[in-house]
Amino acid sequence: MEEAHSSTPEIANILTLLNELFGESPVVRFLHHYENIFFSVIIITILAIVARLATKNRSLIPSKLQNFVELCVERLDDLICGVLGHHYGRHYTPFLGTLFIYILVMNISGLVPGMKSPSSSLNTTIGLAITVFCYVQYTGLRRLGVIGYIDHLLGRPRDITGFLFIPLMLPLHIMEELIKPLSLSLRLFGNILGEDALIAAFVSLGILTLSFIGSPVGLPLQTPFMLLAIITGTIQALVFTMLSSIYILFMLPHEEH
Repeated sequence: MEEAHSSTPEIANILTLLNELFGESPVVRFLHHYENIFFSVIIITILAIVARLATKNRSLIPSKLQNFVELCVERLDDLICGVLGHHYGRHYTPFLGTLFIYILVMNISGLVPGMKSPSSSLNTTIGLAITVFCYVQYTGLRRLGVIGYIDHLLGRPRDITGFLFIPLMLPLHIMEELIKPLSLSLRLFGNILGEDALIAAFVSLGILTLSFIGSPVGLPLQTPFMLLAIITGTIQALVFTMLSSIYILFMLPHEEH
């Protein structure tokens, strides 16, 4: 999907600076145009390297990295099992846990000098929401079967009243399944973009504050908001993951759960 650049002010990243210096280069222009994909790939690569290093030489006496990763996995497993139950939770921890870590790192990556939060792009959040949507529908078809999945969309009618309401319940359930990924993507996008825009505004204000003395740097007025962004970025990753867990829960067989 083609990346569309927003007019919302954001702190310049390394690709923005390279584009200013070497804007005539086709490679730089290409990377700048698809900067959200570029930074997403960097984050994925870093997470893959960390995961590989943590699991390469596993031992009963773990290293600091292995111990940290195991602690993160254990906490995520407890969190997801708390929503889905231990019967199903362990099965979905790899997907939902990876989703949480990936979104969390994306959210706070914009605080690193030269980096950018890919989740401040609607294209990125829509891609994540579509992934969750497809996974939820796959879960429904796999756990419920085709007949059970259709029964779910029909509102699980079990009496004459339920069957009479099928013409109403079917379009409502279909709309609900389509609205879920839209709400996920817009919530994450709006919050992260707002945080980045707020930090950029206070960076500019800090520079203007000392501009009368010709200072090359400004007052760090953005620092409190950067600390707040760490908290809110974590909360947004948690909200996205928990809502995804609940969407999966709705697709699981209710009789067995």
